[in-house]
Amino acid sequence: MIKGKPFVKWAGGKRQIIDKLKIYVPDEFDTYYEPFVGGGALLFELSCKKAVINDCNEELMNVFNCIKDENKFNKMCSELNHHEVNHSEEYYYEIRNKDRDKIKFKKMADYKRAARTIYLNKACFNGLYRVNSKNEFNVPFNKKDKVNTYDGQNLSIIHSYLNFNDVKILNVDFEESVKEAKKGDFIYFDPPYDSDTTTFNSYTEDGFGKEEQYRLARVYKELADKGCYVMLSNHNT
Repeated sequence: MIKGKPFVKWAGGKRQIIDKLKIYVPDEFDTYYEPFVGGGALLFELSCKKAVINDCNEELMNVFNCIKDENKFNKMCSELNHHEVNHSEEYYYEIRNKDRDKIKFKKMADYKRAARTIYLNKACFNGLYRVNSKNEFNVPFNKKDKVNTYDGQNLSIIHSYLNFNDVKILNVDFEESVKEAKKGDFIYFDPPYDSDTTTFNSYTEDGFGKEEQYRLARVYKELADKGCYVMLSNHNT
């Protein structure tokens, strides 16, 4: 089976260590949950028939929804082609600044927002996703003359996977996303890493601090006590 791969570069992405992660995946399980899906490296590698994926980053999950929808998928790719043709430093900042006008941004078609998210990810410095306290994308330009925003074959594989399997796409708090998990399900947590330094965790305007890490530890234990298979990646703090 041809498997998809992450369509965005995401801080803490697991593509490079996927074989190490697979060692710890249970041989058999029911529903697969990934509350911090990010780029989806393990999701696509496992390609489970039944999955619940979630991320608190609204723009990211909008991309997943648009890839799944046939009509929006095609329109999104057309928008990405447009971005590639018009790509320049001036154009990058023009697209980046669209979220400064909150009213207009909320009215923007979801497939256009999805294309914007992917374009900014490919054209920004180091593929970073970072927002300020106003939830405005604020990563600078990467200084490249050309940008390749997507691999059509890969997006088609992901589109098929999301449509021909039972994959629920959520945009809620991580604890809310696993409330229906039951014995025999497998949950993989890959949160913004716990750190006492300035390690990046600004995926949303709220961040992910110590209290969230404590809450995550509690949820992890509750799921394990329930009989779920649970795995978590984090800093050894």
